[in-house]
Formats: sequence, C-alpha cells, structure tokens
Amino acid sequence: MLSIVRTKIDPESRKRVAEDLKGYIKVVVDVQRKILSAGGEKHVDGEQMLLEDGSKQEDLWGAGLDLETNEMDFDSMINLRPTQNRSREILDENIREQVESVTRSLLQD
Repeated sequence: MLSIVRTKIDPESRKRVAEDLKGYIKVVVDVQRKILSAGGEKHVDGEQMLLEDGSKQEDLWGAGLDLETNEMDFDSMINLRPTQNRSREILDENIREQVESVTRSLLQD
C-alpha cells in the first residue's frame, strides 16, 4: 500500500505500508515539506504521488527503512540527478540527515 504520511504513522498503517516488501518500506521524502510517501514497490510511484500533491522535484529523495533491523539506506534511481546528485546514493550528508530525520519521526514509534 502506498500512501502519503504527513503526521506520525500509527502501528496499523505502518504495518500496511510495509506489506509490499515484507517489512522494508520504500520512502520518498520531501525535505522541505517534511512529509513522505511510504510503501509500494518503486520509489518512482511515491515520487509521482508527492509531485501530484504539490512537492517540487528537487526536494524529493528516495530511501528505505528496514523495520526488522531499524537500518536505513539512501539508494534510489530517483536520486540520480546530474545537476544535484551524481549517484543513486544520496551523497550530501545534510540531505541524508534530513531524509533520515523525517523518515524516523514519521514512521517509527
């Protein structure tokens, strides 16, 4: 299930967004609006959902949260932008910290 998360998610909703990838949640974070899309199988779907909701492309970053290990990764095709980020991995530490902060504040207990 793919959805936009604007406030701290409840445990039942977190369980639903983690179903697609069995405990791993793909997220696309809008670092300016401090919201995210969670769930689904592809970051591009969450990215599209946020763009339609009013987000700007340059503010969106893909990542993932493993609920079992509590580890995050910052790898997504949507992060590959020649003028902003030359890798699938988020290279800018400041952006990584923002993505992690928004993700953990909205998706964890």
